[in-house]
Amino acid sequence: MSFSSDVKEELEKRNDGAKHCQIAELAGLLAFSGKVRRARGGKWQLLFSTENKSARAAYMDLLAKAFAIGEGDLSVEREGRRVYTVRLTDEEQVHRALMAVKWMDPKTGQIEPVFVHDILIQREDDRKAFLRGAFLAAGSLTDPRKQYHMEIVCSYAADAKKLTQIFWFFHIDAHTVHRKNSTVVYVKEAGQITDALNLMGAYVSQMDLTNVVIYKEVRNEVNRKVNCETANSNKTAVAAVRQLKAIEKIRDEGGLESLPVQLREIAQARLENPELDLKSLGETLDPPIGKSGVNHRLRRLIQIADGLSQTNGK
Repeated sequence: MSFSSDVKEELEKRNDGAKHCQIAELAGLLAFSGKVRRARGGKWQLLFSTENKSARAAYMDLLAKAFAIGEGDLSVEREGRRVYTVRLTDEEQVHRALMAVKWMDPKTGQIEPVFVHDILIQREDDRKAFLRGAFLAAGSLTDPRKQYHMEIVCSYAADAKKLTQIFWFFHIDAHTVHRKNSTVVYVKEAGQITDALNLMGAYVSQMDLTNVVIYKEVRNEVNRKVNCETANSNKTAVAAVRQLKAIEKIRDEGGLESLPVQLREIAQARLENPELDLKSLGETLDPPIGKSGVNHRLRRLIQIADGLSQTNGK
């Protein structure tokens, strides 16, 4: 299963006891995957279509909890290879559900499906429940091992704007982008996505994502250190080669015996230990000297070798 499917499976099992939260989540599901259709005889039917089994299960569970509408009151039909439609046909039950999500005027009976009525999301927990329903119906999450990306696809720009405002209410930096005939609300930053998972109640998935983030940060830090150490090793090796060439030139053209004792000692130490860094090279001397002292003497040897080249015209 994908990470996105794991999140939805966890959200499916989320159990909000308050009826107002159940209705808010149901409103989120219907806002993205629900529609009303008049059947033969003029009766209204409520349809919920989805490819995701967790969204379907959550929808049916909410109908049972909020309205005591059981599986026996519903028909599940398969459309094509992947889409399943849950159909509610009892007119009295349809009216109760539609009035609950504010799609039907209780006085006139007029049906006007809306994205979400403000009265349904006045409480913070209702907004969280609505987001949960919205994500179950139309959301997805990229595998965080590859990239951080959470999105919910909206059919209308106005709906995307409203959904973005709900995210912003919780200080989640959501943005929108147009894609084909839809507007996509998306979140890119890992910390923001973990916050969104927490809001929706996907606590296990939140921890899984946090663990991935920590692992990637540690891995990146290790890579940075390895790269830094490799670069330093390369610089040390290049410097050692230059020092050896200078010492060999002095040895071949003037002899190391011509050097002052301190320079002769470090020259001999470098010839015998070409692989050592400056600190380790200084520790081979008696008495030992520090890194800066070694560096000063080796630079002096390079200057002497350069002087020999100028004198000899090489």
